[in-house]
Amino acid sequence: MAGRRVSGFSGLQQAFDEVRFGNSRTLNLRTSLPTASEAAHRVENWLRQHQALKSGEVLVITGRGNNSEGGVSVVREAAIRVFHDMRRKSVITEFVEHTTGSFVVSLAPMSAIANAATARDALPVAAPASPPTLASLSADTRQLLRVLAERSLDTLGVRERGPFLEDEMLRLFGSLAGTIKAGEDREPALRRAIAAAMNDYD
Repeated sequence: MAGRRVSGFSGLQQAFDEVRFGNSRTLNLRTSLPTASEAAHRVENWLRQHQALKSGEVLVITGRGNNSEGGVSVVREAAIRVFHDMRRKSVITEFVEHTTGSFVVSLAPMSAIANAATARDALPVAAPASPPTLASLSADTRQLLRVLAERSLDTLGVRERGPFLEDEMLRLFGSLAGTIKAGEDREPALRRAIAAAMNDYD
């Protein structure tokens, strides 16, 4: 039986995605042209549903925004904001840009929500202004980490950083801290790791 004709890189990418995710694990927002609020609502509900279904990895297609005002996809930005929120709420563990108009999202196990709720219940009512893992860093190191987080969010296309900046600082800190060797002076080593990471964005 003759297979479906695939032309060009985009057609080949789509064919691979169909094999990897199938229709059931793909949310295509590009075809329905929702508003930003509609897209956010759909993405959140869909991710929660697939977390319950233990779907593992899913594909969210937002489109690139070529026909949007200023060439910026409001659907893409809305989806990114939901991804950050869902990561904080332990619905997903991570999201990565798959193509310029789509993201692969890794779902957290349902137990992660219960664990996160237990951890929140154990927190004091008045939380400190700075996350405990960053509070011990010097002001200079925190500023470097903030700049790196801003560059990371810029790369993802997040223009309204708001509450996502602190979340991204914590994520980057956890990632970079793991590269520091035992016995190293940790803060200077962390600053070197931040500087090296910044070079990747230059």
